[in-house]
Amino acid sequence: MIQLQPGADSAPSRWFPAGTAGPATLVEHVIGTGVGRWWADSVLQPQVVAVSCAGQVVLRGDPHALAQGSLAPFADSCVEAPSRFLPVLRASFETIEPEDRLVYSHLVFASSRPRRPMHGVTVRRLVPADAGALAALGPEAAWIHTSWGGPAGLAASGYGWAAIRRGRILAVACTYFRGSAYEHVACAMVSGRRWEHLAHACLTGLCEDIDARGRTATLSCSRDDRPGRLLAWTAGFRLQREYVTYATGRPTAMLHKACAGQAS
Repeated sequence: MIQLQPGADSAPSRWFPAGTAGPATLVEHVIGTGVGRWWADSVLQPQVVAVSCAGQVVLRGDPHALAQGSLAPFADSCVEAPSRFLPVLRASFETIEPEDRLVYSHLVFASSRPRRPMHGVTVRRLVPADAGALAALGPEAAWIHTSWGGPAGLAASGYGWAAIRRGRILAVACTYFRGSAYEHVACAMVSGRRWEHLAHACLTGLCEDIDARGRTATLSCSRDDRPGRLLAWTAGFRLQREYVTYATGRPTAMLHKACAGQAS
């Protein structure tokens, strides 16, 4: 696959309909923010196109047009693609792990607000000065701001809410991919289930913002993620559809090269 220059005439945005709910919102997010990459098998007449952002890839087109090894840039990624791509994905990577996932849309605004945060905790919209606190979450939670280019990008975006105590973020919810009709949201907690009610409070504030912008919040989680499904339900999200993603491992070309090196 060839990486295309952002904003190029050959950018494959026309392959992806605007206003799509769920992870495909990342395409509009990349167009709007410039965070992410565009890919195609050919610059002039592409038959396969992809958009990647924050370790996630949306892949479309005719898999038969792909040359061997062309999907290598998507190693160690989460790929969302039609099932017709499965044979070429299996041939391209050492491991492929499918995962059933659920997309929820925010349809219900609670008649009462979530449990009141504990003493000393403030739940509010993120501001640029919060970049340091986001960075302090460490590598395990760094994924939450990757789609905005890092802590400073999310903090200044106006699309995040956090529960903060003494300058430390305990939970954060943000628009992960921003689209024209939908905003796909994500949530992270510092210390596990103890802060679930704070995550709920952050999601409530974020969803109110999204509704005020005239858009609908969506959220996705694994079918096996019971806490995530429960959080989605209690925050007013309802199941919209199911889909499958593929977690990729090392490219098979690297595996074959390593084996050849050992044989020599």
